[in-house]
Amino acid sequence: MAEPTLLAREIAASAARLIADEGLDWGAAKQRAARDLGSPRAALPGNELVEEALIEHLAVFEAETQPAELRHLRELAATWMARLSEFRPHLTGAVWRGTANRLSRIHLELYCDDSKAAEIALLNLGQDFDVSTTRGPRGRDVDMLVLEVPCRPLGETVPLCLSILDFDDLRGALRPDTQGRTDRGDLPALQALLAP
Repeated sequence: MAEPTLLAREIAASAARLIADEGLDWGAAKQRAARDLGSPRAALPGNELVEEALIEHLAVFEAETQPAELRHLRELAATWMARLSEFRPHLTGAVWRGTANRLSRIHLELYCDDSKAAEIALLNLGQDFDVSTTRGPRGRDVDMLVLEVPCRPLGETVPLCLSILDFDDLRGALRPDTQGRTDRGDLPALQALLAP
């Protein structure tokens, strides 16, 4: 693999700041960072480079607050995973990977035989939600249910995004990346991260 260019590293560092300080999604952060650096047509850095820059940014600027914020978000995710256990929830994104702060969203993937069943379960819990779409496995659009849920330790609400995937999508979901890490984990895996 080729060494990233200086411009790619600068875009990644700027994107990491936007993710941490403004809560931007990764794609939007990379595009804005490239524009802000005067290179809107530059090849955008990969997520691994942005994640590396984000880890560095958090270590320098949020070392005293980010670990506790991450723990609160993981505890909230665990609560919702238990509530939605019938849909085989898996935590993914920054909360799973350890790069989340108070501005991050919690992303759960639900593996359902019937996508409407998750909506009915939320209604039975008295939860309001919005329905949108997101890119799912194999590049197809899937439904995403978005709720605002209270996080008492943070004193604010947190967006909880539930991607509705087919039960068959679970088969390849736990394949590790090039560094041996998985992009998602089930409730026992999350509880292991929360263990002292």
